[in-house]
Amino acid sequence: MIGIVVRFDVRDREAAVAFDRLTAAVVGHIRAREPGTLVYATHSVDDDALARVFYEIYADDAALQAHEDAPHVREFHAAKEPLLARPPRVELIRPGPSAHGITTE
Repeated sequence: MIGIVVRFDVRDREAAVAFDRLTAAVVGHIRAREPGTLVYATHSVDDDALARVFYEIYADDAALQAHEDAPHVREFHAAKEPLLARPPRVELIRPGPSAHGITTE
């Protein structure tokens, strides 16, 4: 398994509304078309109305690559760029030794 945590900071409230609309549309496509995407959870941040955090888990590297190559994801990335205040912060994560029931291989 492989995971990603992404933080997006949008420009303003208008951009946040547009970003949330784009997100709702792409999440539907991800759930319907990406069997290797095990978790795709999007979040707002309590203390920062202009921040969004995505938590993503993929079955393996191939599933992550299939996600990144999917037309709906590429369209999302292109459409969201003008809404952002800065580049997103992306962290690649893998299960560690304390992950219960998950191997680290």
